[in-house]
Amino acid sequence: MTRVACIGECMIELREEADGKLSRSFGGDTLNTAVYLARLGSQVDYVTALGDDSWSDELVAAWEAEGVGTGRVLRLAGRLPGLYIIQTDSKGERRFSYWRETSAARRLFQVPETRAIIASLAGDDLIYFSGISLSLYGDEGRERLFEALREARSAGRRVAFDTNFRLRGWPDREIAKKAFRQAFTCADIVLASTEDLELLFESAGTDEVLTFADRVEIVLKYPDLTCRVMLDGKEFVVPGTPAKDVVDTTAAGDSFAAAYLHTRLLGKDPEAAARAGHRLAGQVVRYRGAIIPRDAMPQP
Repeated sequence: MTRVACIGECMIELREEADGKLSRSFGGDTLNTAVYLARLGSQVDYVTALGDDSWSDELVAAWEAEGVGTGRVLRLAGRLPGLYIIQTDSKGERRFSYWRETSAARRLFQVPETRAIIASLAGDDLIYFSGISLSLYGDEGRERLFEALREARSAGRRVAFDTNFRLRGWPDREIAKKAFRQAFTCADIVLASTEDLELLFESAGTDEVLTFADRVEIVLKYPDLTCRVMLDGKEFVVPGTPAKDVVDTTAAGDSFAAAYLHTRLLGKDPEAAARAGHRLAGQVVRYRGAIIPRDAMPQP
């Protein structure tokens, strides 16, 4: 069985209900992808840092219950996980408010224990990270991550990068551009949305990622749900069908990434992978929260 490492941050999620009450769960872009990968049958570890508090204990227990490996979750004394609140409008679009500046995950590539994690990545078949992952670590931490990715690729491992871009996570747009360009050079698969690319690179966004099309598998998603895949000089266009009963768009892209990558790891072609991504994402948006009920997962 192939082995996947997902790198990033999972936070405590508070969702504001119609009556103003808050319900508690957890979520984070790469963690969402890890959970859906595990549900689809991939062997996956989550690579992050948490505190030594009871909420962190609950997060680890929840991930393990989903079949996500936690052997590479650092526990840092005196630290806490990040926190965010979701408010959702009548059309299913959501607004996030974050408290994460001092979260444990931000120190993942700053502590001595990280050396063992970096070394372990060379044993994974696929390493997955995102633009949000990059925003966590600062210049020094990002360089350590990129070095680890380069070493893993030199050992024959594959790297997937999801462009998930949130401007508020970066101190400066130019720093973000530099980090994304470095990520593109480290990746074998880039999952990108035109919205993310244009938000960061403006009108040149799509051109930025297409520069790497000669050696990278590019999965480009458009606002109308069309998915365009470029691989080995070939292009595949796979349209998506908008869900009629959208409740919450949280984790739509994360679940698409999970289904796409899982299908490709099974050896299937990009068209089949894109269809699988559309199918899972279309189901996820019909439920509130990042992680849908297990019995709501679509059949293969």
